[in-house]
Amino acid sequence: MPFFSDDPSSCICPPSPSSRSSKSMAAWKVRGDAGRLLPVITFFLGAAVTGAFVFLGATMDMSWRFAAWGNGARPVAGDEAKPFAELAELLKNASMEDNTVIVTSINKAYAAPGSLLDLFLESFRSGKGTAGLLDHLLIVSVDPGAHETCRSVHRHCYLLRPDNDDGAAPAVDLSAAKYFMTKDYLDMMWARNRFQQTILELGFNFLFTDVDILWFRNPMRHIAVTSDVAIASDYFNGDPDSLHNQPNGGFLYVRSMNRTVEFYRRWREARAGFPPGTNEQHVLARVQLPLTRRLGVRMQFLDTAHCGGFCQLSDDLRRVSTMHANCCTGLDNKVHDLRNVLRDWRNYTAATREVRRRGGFGWTKPGRCIR
Repeated sequence: MPFFSDDPSSCICPPSPSSRSSKSMAAWKVRGDAGRLLPVITFFLGAAVTGAFVFLGATMDMSWRFAAWGNGARPVAGDEAKPFAELAELLKNASMEDNTVIVTSINKAYAAPGSLLDLFLESFRSGKGTAGLLDHLLIVSVDPGAHETCRSVHRHCYLLRPDNDDGAAPAVDLSAAKYFMTKDYLDMMWARNRFQQTILELGFNFLFTDVDILWFRNPMRHIAVTSDVAIASDYFNGDPDSLHNQPNGGFLYVRSMNRTVEFYRRWREARAGFPPGTNEQHVLARVQLPLTRRLGVRMQFLDTAHCGGFCQLSDDLRRVSTMHANCCTGLDNKVHDLRNVLRDWRNYTAATREVRRRGGFGWTKPGRCIR
């Protein structure tokens, strides 16, 4: 889908002069009418200066992007350039024409046979017009076991080696299933948040999707071209512009711009002002209003009728794009109930158009998820 640039501009070119007017211009120049020539000279000098400033601004912005890699604003050099270059190349290979990449993250437990990754990929293949989106999906693995599985089933795979804020390797094992709001879970969520900021710094837009979200239609058609950030909500209040919606970071689109990078930087910095057991989306819910106003970030909340989940289940299969196993804890519970969702979708799409028009289709009520 098309996305507008951050600073649109236009150029109106004058019509080509006729031969008669060209001769008149030549005669005018020969006469040396300096008073009338001055505005023309001024125009071209102004254009040259403007072009110089545009070039300088673009150069400074590119330098800023490269300097922003890592913990602080410092340039990439030596060994640090290796993961930077690898990630940039993978993003380039997976990106759409507008530099947008679909991103999900997995660990060994999520990537196990019959687990969430299998259901996630199958939903793309079973969806309407979604199979081709797999070409633009980057799967980020947080442990070597998950990365090995990814490489056996998908084209674009990246092994993330998360660092603590002090640059040391984390002591936590990220390969096992993480229970909601435990310390290991929070560490994994904030590491994900930092990685998303890095994608923006590299100049790519991203649509991040949790691996416990099934894709049935292209959800990007519901993202406004004017939105800098578009995010899901467990319970949509009916107003996509209302910052009183509670964000769910499991489904999140962000455009790469200076203001969205700064948005992420301040979002991460705000963590220090909250108790240690606070996750990233609870922090966002508290700071999204002042940050969007201060930075001019345009934020959109997605309707659960299109990008929904178990928290606010919509039974209109004609409108659904994605289904999230939110309001659900436990890996086995998510897998069980998402299998039912995928089965319901297949039954719906296998029916004739006349049968689908009559309705009567709905989701099997989540049976093992805690709601």
